[in-house]
Amino acid sequence: MAHINLLPWRVDRRKQREREFFMQLAAAFVAAVLVLFVWAFWMDQRVDTQNERNTYLTGEIKQLDERIAKIKDLEKVRERLLARKQIIEQLQANRSQMVHLFDELVKTIPASARLGGLKQVGDSMTLEGVAQSNASVAEYMRNIEASPWMGHADLRKTENTHGDSRLPYAFGLDVALSRPKSDENSDGSDDRAPILPAAAPNSAPATAGTAAAHPAPAAAAEPGKPAAAANASTGGQPTSPAGNGGAKP
Repeated sequence: MAHINLLPWRVDRRKQREREFFMQLAAAFVAAVLVLFVWAFWMDQRVDTQNERNTYLTGEIKQLDERIAKIKDLEKVRERLLARKQIIEQLQANRSQMVHLFDELVKTIPASARLGGLKQVGDSMTLEGVAQSNASVAEYMRNIEASPWMGHADLRKTENTHGDSRLPYAFGLDVALSRPKSDENSDGSDDRAPILPAAAPNSAPATAGTAAAHPAPAAAAEPGKPAAAANASTGGQPTSPAGNGGAKP
């Protein structure tokens, strides 16, 4: 006998499909939420890791900044030490220059001129003074240029002040300082021991006579050797009357 299904099976199948669809949609939504949660957690971990790296790099940068500041301070100290070293070397090289300059100033100035002031700045020197005439100033300039310790002289001013009847002209000179080559070569030999002068020829006989006089005590002591030997042969007994108890032999 045949069975005939008179129930609305199509409606049931449609409802079954709807339930399956909603279940799949809910599963997809849950999976999406889980994926979103995992992605957010992963991003938070990455952000925390990057923040830790940034913190570490910030600390290292601060340490490097402190080291750079110390290095800059050391460079400043080094520059100051080098400047002092250069000044000391310059003073060492020019330690005798001022003495020679004063000596040359005395030698070069003519009798008809007089200095009123001088100022040295580096390798240049400024001279202020008065002279009897312009010819005296010209002579002074020629003497300066002929000096081995002073070079070219520039006349800055010369005027008749009518103040002093004997030296009425006031002048100003700019002098370039120089250094002779012989003095530069002899700078390193200033600390050598001085060479003593050679002895005079007529002092040699006196020296020989003195050397011959020194062995005299030894020669004088030679005649005493037989007496000492005779004393030793007598058994060390005294030969003087006092040694024999005052008895005469």
